[in-house]
Amino acid sequence: MKQLVIIGAVWPEPTSTAAGSRMLQLISLFQKQDYEITFLCSASKSDFSFDLNQISVKTKAIQLNDSSFDAEIKSLNPDAVLFDRFMIEEQYGWRVLENCPNALRVLDTEDLHFLRKAREIAFKQNRELVFEDYISDVFKREMASIYRCDLTLLISEYEMQLSTETFKIDASLLFYLPFLSEEIQTNIPSFEERNHFVSIGNFLHEPNWQTVLALKKCWKSIKKQLPEAELHIYGAYVSEKAKQLHNEKEGFLIKGRAESVLDVYSKAKTLLAPIPYGAGLKGKLFEAMQLGLPSVTTKMGAEAMNGNIDWNGFITSDEADFIEKAIELYTNKNVWETAQKNGYKIIEKRFKKELYQTDFMNEVENLQEHLNAHRNQNFLGQILQHQSLQSTKYMSKWIEAKNS
Repeated sequence: MKQLVIIGAVWPEPTSTAAGSRMLQLISLFQKQDYEITFLCSASKSDFSFDLNQISVKTKAIQLNDSSFDAEIKSLNPDAVLFDRFMIEEQYGWRVLENCPNALRVLDTEDLHFLRKAREIAFKQNRELVFEDYISDVFKREMASIYRCDLTLLISEYEMQLSTETFKIDASLLFYLPFLSEEIQTNIPSFEERNHFVSIGNFLHEPNWQTVLALKKCWKSIKKQLPEAELHIYGAYVSEKAKQLHNEKEGFLIKGRAESVLDVYSKAKTLLAPIPYGAGLKGKLFEAMQLGLPSVTTKMGAEAMNGNIDWNGFITSDEADFIEKAIELYTNKNVWETAQKNGYKIIEKRFKKELYQTDFMNEVENLQEHLNAHRNQNFLGQILQHQSLQSTKYMSKWIEAKNS
């Protein structure tokens, strides 16, 4: 069997984050190609960490800035190594290269962190994004990581376009692999059987917190026209400042962690997601389409999801229009049922697993067969591996020496 080592930023929490669900999808793809998988991580496990052993993935805790990793990776001798976000490649990429030079190095960005950072800067300064916003330290680090790897996975078509057209990254270094859907849930409650609005998102993620603030701002206007409706806000790791927004009288209810997204989504009538900024794809909207829940979101929320297919509800970034569309979707059965069908169509045409799995694994196999030629074409990656530019390597060695 071929060996894959995944080095995680955290232990996957599919019930807490879209990133956790994404990781399990990647594991499934490699397992279907008969890879034996070992998941390494230096983070502490939480009560909500997924038990990878139950899906036949070996796990091992590792240490940061410690040469014990060198012996570990050498003994595993993987055919491929997957880095969970660029920070992990910075920490361990050079060790993988030194100890397993023939292993294919794959970076999963989750989303482009520099893009999210640039948009956050523009949002907090209440202005449009300009090119200079991209050029941050995060940009330089993430770009360097992309070039050092043999293949980088991007989850969004917009990010593919940005990477190849704006930043001129060679397409041979990138692969578009969005969220993957295996099935659509159609045996679910009807329009008449549902009540209330819902919002969901991990509170540790700043765009989700800003989304809650946007909802607080517009909720009174919705409630005024729909006095029986409530807004149920779910999300892992609820902060104290979020709890303070809870208001029973207004029907603005902070619910905390959702034990089952299926249960929450099948009871709700409309998902509200006035997402102000971010990057990648939005897991909450992807799951809503899979589970037949229409939504009202922003252009940022829907980015790269629906292509030329009508949205699973409405897209609007104007507050007054958002309120109007939320009420219309909540009260108009025909509009709601059409939106639900659009969501199913988006999943079927753009996110079905079968659309991507074969091409992805063929790309992995092809790169493994022609690895030297591929790396020779990526001369910028070789430059970035040169010792004079390996600050992260020598910082790690310094920390290890200091600790000992």
